[in-house]
Amino acid sequence: MKFKDYYASLEVERDASDEEIKKAYRKLARKYHPDVAKEEGAEEKFKEISEAYQTLSDAEKRKAYDDLGRHRPGEDFNPSPEWETRFWRDGGPQQVDLADLFEQMGFSATGRSRRQGADFPIRGQDVEVATELSLEQAARGTEVSFSLSVPGLGADGRVEKQSRTGRIRVPRGVVEGERLRVPGKGGEGIAGGPAGDLYLEIRLAPHPRFRAAGHDLYLELPIAPWEAALGAEIEVPSLDGPVKVSLKPGMRNGQKLRLAGKGLPHRREGAGDLYGVIQIVLPERIGEREQELYRDLAAASSFNPRHHLEGPTTDG
Repeated sequence: MKFKDYYASLEVERDASDEEIKKAYRKLARKYHPDVAKEEGAEEKFKEISEAYQTLSDAEKRKAYDDLGRHRPGEDFNPSPEWETRFWRDGGPQQVDLADLFEQMGFSATGRSRRQGADFPIRGQDVEVATELSLEQAARGTEVSFSLSVPGLGADGRVEKQSRTGRIRVPRGVVEGERLRVPGKGGEGIAGGPAGDLYLEIRLAPHPRFRAAGHDLYLELPIAPWEAALGAEIEVPSLDGPVKVSLKPGMRNGQKLRLAGKGLPHRREGAGDLYGVIQIVLPERIGEREQELYRDLAAASSFNPRHHLEGPTTDG
């Protein structure tokens, strides 16, 4: 039989008190629990420290373990005849593992007592899922379905992946990248521990008209050259329907037209703004009459859009 140093597994001295052993186990169990640990080998480490704790936390079993004496981890050894007489039945322990031996004395080698569970509550794992909404759904609120795989305890007390589905109400006014917390919808707790939380990450689907930036919306707003020059009354689309606005004379390409409160609503009150980004657009085809008017305009106007390019440069 090979020796296992249970004290070293729990990182305590051999004369550690019961309270010190319990604190050491809780610290290491939280670090290496398979539901939360990311590092390689965490599950085996969790089994190792659980196996050690299940023996050292019981006064009788700890006394029996201490009576085995001191040995190097992994060293082959045989218990004394007195130990075999007191604690072993049916032929002796030479052909069994130390963990199997203590399991025969009432403990599980997997780190769980026969009551199936950890000896102190462990909170369930938090889970994150993403959902994609249209701008209209984000503006008005909606309900979405989710499907996820979370760790839980099977009938044999082992950790296993379990499928879960459900529906979540998404309030109005959510924005790109927002994380909604749904308490108690994550992984189930162990030994009476509370369930973890579900975090729903919001993603906004591309929209054919609007681009969202937080609660503000942006829209490329095409206007005709004469509307830019003379001003005009036009309709601008919004999530609530078309809105009439007045263009001032002399609108420039790229200028922003602000429609206050026509963006995505905030959670409680108010809303972001809608910005129409002016795009001055020429007709694809120009008739003879329109060409004649453009020629008259060119002859009558002194406007030179390239005046800043004329003359020598400052570099000589």
